[in-house]
Amino acid sequence: MTTVTPLGELTGDYSLEATGTTLAFIARHTLGSRVPGHFDEFDGTARLDGDDPAESSVRLTIRAASIHTGNRRRDDHLRTAFFDVERHPVITFVSTAVRHVGGTGFEVTGDLTIRGVTKPVRVAVELVDARPGADGLRTGFTGAVSLNRLHWGVNENLATKLMVGSKVTLRLTVAARRQNGRPVR
Repeated sequence: MTTVTPLGELTGDYSLEATGTTLAFIARHTLGSRVPGHFDEFDGTARLDGDDPAESSVRLTIRAASIHTGNRRRDDHLRTAFFDVERHPVITFVSTAVRHVGGTGFEVTGDLTIRGVTKPVRVAVELVDARPGADGLRTGFTGAVSLNRLHWGVNENLATKLMVGSKVTLRLTVAARRQNGRPVR
């Protein structure tokens, strides 16, 4: 981790910075190939408490229609058959607990809502950067979680269920800036 800021100095309200954030995923096709992709449109906020991480919280909203896999036909199919973006335009994550697991590691538990279905997930997160800048404190986190897409009803039909693996791995690289540029106590 590159940091010039002690954990306790990170306390404050943060906004996600889209230019430094990537919300990527990878799904396995039954033929053995892996299909990578990402979402292009999202926003989020966090309340970090460096002295008591359990008091921290995170909110993330992803525009489901912004899915991008590098194949327009596949993306259109995912938007309609898998995500049903007309009826379910957003995917949301709202944290319910944050736990410091040691060093720069954290476990963020929360409610993930996809297609109107909400299920709890646990995301392993690592603080990878924290540094003051001219426009306020900037932080960087990475995280990952594996999901079974079928738990959220992300499935077109039996043929699709058999051709596309149910496990999807999400990888997050998040950049955030403290909104007011100074600690909130």
